[in-house]
Amino acid sequence: MLRKDVREKEVIFVFRDVIEIRIPRNIYERYRERFSDRDIITYTKYKEIYNHLTGRRMYYITRESGIPLIGHTAFGLIDRGTNLIQVRPCTGCNLNCIFCSVDEGRSRTRVTDYMVDVDYLVEEFEKIVEFKRRFHRDLEIEAHIDGQGEPFVYPYIVDLVKRLKDLADVVSVQTNGTLIDEKKIEELEGYLDRINLSINSLDSEKAKLLSGRKDYDLEHIKSIAKEIADSEIDLLIAPVWIPGYNDKDILELIDFGKKIGAGKRWKPFGIQKYIKYRFGRHPKGAKVITFKDFYARLRKIDDSLILHPRDFGIRKCRSLPKRFKVGERLRIRLCMHGRLRGEMIGVARDRVIQVTNTGKGVDEFVDIRILRNHHNIYVAKAV
Repeated sequence: MLRKDVREKEVIFVFRDVIEIRIPRNIYERYRERFSDRDIITYTKYKEIYNHLTGRRMYYITRESGIPLIGHTAFGLIDRGTNLIQVRPCTGCNLNCIFCSVDEGRSRTRVTDYMVDVDYLVEEFEKIVEFKRRFHRDLEIEAHIDGQGEPFVYPYIVDLVKRLKDLADVVSVQTNGTLIDEKKIEELEGYLDRINLSINSLDSEKAKLLSGRKDYDLEHIKSIAKEIADSEIDLLIAPVWIPGYNDKDILELIDFGKKIGAGKRWKPFGIQKYIKYRFGRHPKGAKVITFKDFYARLRKIDDSLILHPRDFGIRKCRSLPKRFKVGERLRIRLCMHGRLRGEMIGVARDRVIQVTNTGKGVDEFVDIRILRNHHNIYVAKAV
C-alpha cells in the first residue's frame, strides 16, 4: 500500500499506486530516527505531491485547505439543477484515449491534478442533498461519480461509494473498467447501483489503438462486463462513437451487451457522440458529425438508443444559488495552479474560480472579471 524509494536527493513514497509524495533526503534523514514514515509524510511541510500515474503535480484538497468544492469542472461537486449531483473525487487517468475530450493520461496540455479528501467530499455532498430536499421533500437523489479522468484511480473509491449510498437513493459511476476486478465488484454490491462502462471496440487491436495503451486488456474488460451484468450492479455500456474509427464496432457492442444481460434496471446502452474539443485529442481522420446526424444514425439502429433524462429518473429541481454574475469584477486570492498552463484557481464567497490569462502565482491577488457562471462553474479573466 505504501512503497518507498530512497534516492540521492529525495525520498519518494507512493501510496496506493496513485499518490506520490516527494521529501528532500536531508529532511527525511533528520526525522527518520524519531518518527515513523507515515508521521513524516503527514506532518512535514517540506514535501511535494504528485500523481504517480500522470507525473503531474497534485493538490490534495481537505476541508482545512480552505478550498471550496463548488465552482470547477475538474474536482468537487457539480449541481446542474437536477436531482443528479456529479461527484468528482480526482483527476488523472491510466489510459491515453486518442479521442479524450480533456486530454487525460499522459497529457500535452494538463499540468495539474487534484484529489479531494473523502470526508470533505461526502460532507459537502450531504449539504447539497439537504439543500435540495428542503425544497423537494421526496426528491430521489443520484450521486454520479465521474470526472476528468478515471474514478477508480481514486484510492478511496469503495469507501466513497458506500458513504454516498447512505445519503443518495442511487449511486452510479463512469469507468473504463481496467482497474475493476471481481473482488471490487463484490465490495461494491449493495452500495453501487449502476456502472457506466466505457468500452469502444471488441477488436483487440482497435481497442488498444483507441485507448492509447498497447497493454490494454480487452479480454479483462469483457470479463468484467459479464461479472457486473451477473451481479446486483446494473451495467450500462457507454462507447464513444468515433465516425471513421469504430462504426461497425458499435453494432458489435450492442450485440455483446444484449448477450450478457446489460440494463436490468436502466437502459443498457449510452452511446456517446465524439466531440472535437479545443483542448482535447483529435484522432486523425475522425469525422465530426452534427447531433442531428448522430441521432439519425442511432434511430436507424434502434429508437431505444436515444436517451432521455426520464430514462434515468433525472428531473429538474432547485439548484444552488449563484455567487457571481457574468461581467462582475472582483479581487481574489489565487490558491492553486490550474489544469492548463497559464491558468490559476482562486477562492471567493465559498466558490472556486478558474482564472485564465494571468501571470500571477499562488497566494497573490488578482483583479478578475467573471466570464461564465453556468451551473455554478466559474471562469474568469484577469483584468
